[in-house]
Amino acid sequence: MSTVSIAIPYFSGYGHTARFADAVRDGAASVPDSVAHLVNVAELDDADWARLDEADAIIFGSPTYMGTAATAFHAFAEATSKRWMERAWQDKLASGFTNSGSMSGDKLNTLQYFAMLASQHGMHWVSLNLMPTWNTTGGSDLEDNRLGFYLGAGAQTPVDAAADAVHPADLSTARHLGRRVAEQAHIYTRGREVPALAA
Repeated sequence: MSTVSIAIPYFSGYGHTARFADAVRDGAASVPDSVAHLVNVAELDDADWARLDEADAIIFGSPTYMGTAATAFHAFAEATSKRWMERAWQDKLASGFTNSGSMSGDKLNTLQYFAMLASQHGMHWVSLNLMPTWNTTGGSDLEDNRLGFYLGAGAQTPVDAAADAVHPADLSTARHLGRRVAEQAHIYTRGREVPALAA
């Protein structure tokens, strides 16, 4: 089986989203023949851009600030415009994750922003594919996808909490997202190796 590469460009203002990025990476790397690299968009260098260009899948991550991704992530997105023009990321897989202080916090808008960015690049979006939990009287906030997102992984951390206080179910959900994207990347790359499909 070919090795697939997953790049995780993310920004973290206070350390919470960095914890989720770590969990996404761990989930992706847990799939055999998969490698995953974190890319801090606030400290990009040529090696980081090379990792992004060479990746089979890119998973975007940012906290949700004022209803959208952080300014540093928007700056990164604008910096991808040359790759957009050259269609350099076309047909890669994509997904995303975000965190905010409120249960909703308009996180859906950030995930939609990631999906639109991926679509502009001609990428293929991978959903979370987890049923929501914690939505019945017998539900628990300790189950994956406790906040009920479908488009990507959404997490909630109190704004006055330390980075190590992130919710364990949200970290588990992030690991699921990483695994899912890596698994789909293997399926997708194997399809590319079929001569009739590659022609």
